[in-house]
Amino acid sequence: MNTTPRNKVITRKPNAQPHCRRSKSKARFELGTVSQRIPVSSAVKLGLQPVAIKPGRVNPESGGTHSPNAAKLDDRTWTIVLAGGEGERLRPLMTRWLGVHRPKQYCTFVGSHSMLRHTLDRAERLTGVERTLVVVASHHEPRQWDRLESHHDEAIIAQPRNRDTAPGIFLPLAYIGARDPEAIVVILPSDHFVHPQDAFLSTIRGAVRVAQGQPDKLVLLGVRPDTAETEYGWIQPGSSLGSVDGQVIRRVTGFREKPNANEARRLLRSGGLWNTLVIAASLPTLWRLGRRSVPAMMKHFEDFAPSIGTDKEVQALDSLYDVLPSANFSTHVLQQALDSLVVMELRDVLWSDWGSERRIVETLQRIGKTPLFLPTAINSPTQTVSTL
Repeated sequence: MNTTPRNKVITRKPNAQPHCRRSKSKARFELGTVSQRIPVSSAVKLGLQPVAIKPGRVNPESGGTHSPNAAKLDDRTWTIVLAGGEGERLRPLMTRWLGVHRPKQYCTFVGSHSMLRHTLDRAERLTGVERTLVVVASHHEPRQWDRLESHHDEAIIAQPRNRDTAPGIFLPLAYIGARDPEAIVVILPSDHFVHPQDAFLSTIRGAVRVAQGQPDKLVLLGVRPDTAETEYGWIQPGSSLGSVDGQVIRRVTGFREKPNANEARRLLRSGGLWNTLVIAASLPTLWRLGRRSVPAMMKHFEDFAPSIGTDKEVQALDSLYDVLPSANFSTHVLQQALDSLVVMELRDVLWSDWGSERRIVETLQRIGKTPLFLPTAINSPTQTVSTL
């Protein structure tokens, strides 16, 4: 991390919601001095050259990979944690359980940590707090601050309004680009369940190695499906391009976000994988794909980027979100970028996006756990969940 003097950037803090305790902390992200920063738009012009991918070793006892670099990734790698979702699919459960709706990333379903806290722990193991950015929605911030350790206050970027997942990814990319336009970036949704952690992080480290070796590719993590799920994105893997640490890297020949039932059955039969939206890619590649797929949106971000680290930033961010269109990263970017996608299968890891009460209960049952809420009888719509 650059140790030269830095300017503090304070994101706008909204008034606390009536039922939330207002945190004394301020959300902020520190950047290099303006003279040291390089505009994000210049990142796509860099002539990065691929380097060789070296094979690693498979650990025969765990069935996973043994990485010689199991510690934090190098200081050119950053993690973006996506925590701005509204969790609408779980609204019925949350209102029965808690009496009010709360996005699932802020909830503790088992154990003592929220889903967001678990995701931040993973990010810290990958890139450290100093290279982790957490993207939240402004109206969620008081809840967010009450549930984080104080050292994570430095990592919060608040979106003034929710504009779906594409802006939620490109906004923190603009901030990272102001520090390191050639960075490798890992994207982690904060509302997914994964177990065990070590195998999951080992696969991510392998994906980062692929992104470093082939910086023109975006690496997706896919999961072997057991049902014809219509609420997930689907990846159609193609021919092998090689392997890293014993994990095969494949071309992507098709991508379908939330297919209908017939399409989902066809994808299941043909060997499709569920998309986890866990991604590793170079910043120039992500920015290039954004320019190609959603050029009007990217022009807004490029107009905003010079204000980062200046006294005009807060006003510029509000103005940006006044005009920014909504766009889904999977539908509007990934689905249009097959030539730039590769996929690694997430093996020996139990993964679920926990988009329904049934999925939460069934997933935890598979590891011998019971959710903290009192689950309804899945097949009995008349039974309710008591509040805590």
